Amino acid sequence: MNHVDMEELTELIRNDMKPALGVTEPGAIAFAVATAEKHAGGRLKSVNVKLNSGMYKNGYTCGIPNSTRVGNMYSAALGAVAGDPEKGLMALSGVTPEDDQRAAEMVESGMVTVEMSGVTSRIFIQAAVVSEDEDGVEQKVTVTIRDSHTNIVSITQNGKEIFSKDPGKDNSQMAEAGDCNESPDETGTSEEEPEPLIHKYSLKQLVEYAEKVDINRISFIQEAFKVNMELFNYGLESPRTVFAHQLLKMNSNKIFSDDELRTASLLCNGAIEARVLGLDRPAMSITGSGAHGIIATLPLYGAFKVKNYSEEALLRATALSYLVCMYIKEYSGKLSAFCGCAIAAGTGTACGLTMLRGGGIDEMKDVINNMASSITGMICDGGNQGCVMKGVAAVETIWRSVDLAMNGASISWNHGINGRTPEETMRNMGLVASPGMTGTEKTIVDIMRNK
Repeated sequence: MNHVDMEELTELIRNDMKPALGVTEPGAIAFAVATAEKHAGGRLKSVNVKLNSGMYKNGYTCGIPNSTRVGNMYSAALGAVAGDPEKGLMALSGVTPEDDQRAAEMVESGMVTVEMSGVTSRIFIQAAVVSEDEDGVEQKVTVTIRDSHTNIVSITQNGKEIFSKDPGKDNSQMAEAGDCNESPDETGTSEEEPEPLIHKYSLKQLVEYAEKVDINRISFIQEAFKVNMELFNYGLESPRTVFAHQLLKMNSNKIFSDDELRTASLLCNGAIEARVLGLDRPAMSITGSGAHGIIATLPLYGAFKVKNYSEEALLRATALSYLVCMYIKEYSGKLSAFCGCAIAAGTGTACGLTMLRGGGIDEMKDVINNMASSITGMICDGGNQGCVMKGVAAVETIWRSVDLAMNGASISWNHGINGRTPEETMRNMGLVASPGMTGTEKTIVDIMRNK
């Protein structure tokens, strides 16, 4: 492709940016269950949820919005009790303490079960709700989600399909895979699927877009800074956060100090901590992840505040950050055994920071090589406070990678997983996750289950 379609890339970013309350996986589980419950009606009897390994792992011990509890079963129970399917990933925004208690009683009574359907980087949720109508007749509604957190592909009622996005495809294939070591489409793509739109572009073209797109066309990105900073500030006021207050002390007890790196780390990781604790404020997600959205934006916002870059420069750098993150994620899969927040979103931010500092395509190629040679392979062991430490490492690596690259120091293409081109390097980063770390994913989940 020689032509950069400004509108196509703008819409790609616009459609991917979504507010998400808490860790994205509990929101998605609640959304699926709430949708099934809405169609079932009547008196609730049971809830069963099947999840791919990434969904299962990410929600395993993460905080849930408006709840004192954590984990997949409580997310499912709250979706049944109080989830609003019309709100998508914000499905749990209206939960009350009474709802929280009812959900806990459901879990304790054994009404809710959660299973892992298989080890794969492809998002998969299947929520089955059984209820009883006023005549005592059972109703079973099953909602199946694939590939993105709110992409419902099938709804069945008593075995009859009442909605199908893809009537010619077997939407139950992964549910039947059982708790296995492998599932279909380990790489997150198949031969029949078209090339992801983002992969039609080179890094050079993505930079051209970020530099030349009409600034008014990407002004909507400002909402991401607003949403993510509100989450950060809410977390800083909460007695539940620990790391945010320590990072504030390290930044001279200032939100915006003269230290660019420490300011960026404070904003980014303070917001991540608030999110994984399930505090009642959304993050602006990208590629289906609130943490990706935070890392792709707030470090750049910190640099903007400390170094007084223009708002236009910030928006353009963030657009590039988003696109590079998407590029890597299309190879790694939405959920995998490596920390896409640090690796994919971190590499996006590194390119954005390079742009803010006046670097061009050559410097960005070097920055990507430095990022690929450092934190690629960092594991993801679910959505929890450990994400903060991964975020701290990511921000520090971003700054060091950019500092070095801007001074001519980078890891050559012939070393390690680096490629001859930045596109090749980003592809290789993704492949390390999927299919490369499929076995690692199973090991991580086994460790979590056996604790």
